[in-house]
Amino acid sequence: MSKAKLPIYDYDVIIIGGGPAGYTAGIYAARAGLKALLVEGASTVSQITITDMIENYPGIPEGINGFDLMQLFKNQAVKFGLETLAADVSSIKKNDPDAVIWEISAGDKTVRALSIIAATGAQWRKLGVPGEEEFAGRGVSYCATCDGPFYRDKDVVVVGGGDTAIQEALFLTHFARKVTVVHRRDRLRAADILQKRAAAQKKIEYVWKANLAEIVGKELVTAVKLKDVESGKISELSAEGVFIFVGRLPQTEIFRNVLKLDSAGYIITDDNMHTSAAGIFAAGDCRAKQFRQVVTAAGDGANTIYSAELYIAALKGESY
Repeated sequence: MSKAKLPIYDYDVIIIGGGPAGYTAGIYAARAGLKALLVEGASTVSQITITDMIENYPGIPEGINGFDLMQLFKNQAVKFGLETLAADVSSIKKNDPDAVIWEISAGDKTVRALSIIAATGAQWRKLGVPGEEEFAGRGVSYCATCDGPFYRDKDVVVVGGGDTAIQEALFLTHFARKVTVVHRRDRLRAADILQKRAAAQKKIEYVWKANLAEIVGKELVTAVKLKDVESGKISELSAEGVFIFVGRLPQTEIFRNVLKLDSAGYIITDDNMHTSAAGIFAAGDCRAKQFRQVVTAAGDGANTIYSAELYIAALKGESY
């Protein structure tokens, strides 16, 4: 097949997002000889970088903290020749709907590419209760790894019942005098091994069938108000720190008018990571899927590049 003549472009693929999905895509793109750029947010960080311990990533049985793992990903990608840019993407568009070139604005740069990998991840969900915004950074946190040392010998509350909530509650026992887990159900969703570890930890207590209703204090947090999900009764619990882990929100706002999203805002893809727009593929926590882990994000990243390679080869008239 003869090579196609394409408009001027800067990169074969631009990867948006600097987490496990993005950097895995970067490794595979660079090794495949694609001209690739990874844009990681200047004002946001991948959630993995604030994870204290990852012990279920294959090949690292002793465990590793999220920041160090991402440095390994990044160093490997850069070694293979991946270009990186620290900037927030402000727009993604085509000047002509029928054109094949995507134009991305990031910081003070505008670059053009044949394809895009959306790997923007997700951020922690907020509850929106009174006091949450007011005491953010003054007793309210979404990262035990970041803020746990500030609560040495203090009583803290963890809201949530999933893997992250229990992992962070366990981490907080290294510092806090008491960790009270507040969960809206009468049992946890966390993995069995985490539940067993928490049950064996004397510093961890539970308040079941309760929702966080309000965070109270003066200059700093002094207590939380809890609402019983059955009776509606409000009780108050003394606490100097509140750690909230109740799920994630996908960071997909820049794709809202570009791609089809599901009702929760996640990017809809097929099994090969194709989105609703030709030339854009999605990987990792921003994609609508059942299970979100480092290993599944990495797998998504590899798959996106294979699909992008086939797409780019067809555009260039280089398909087998």
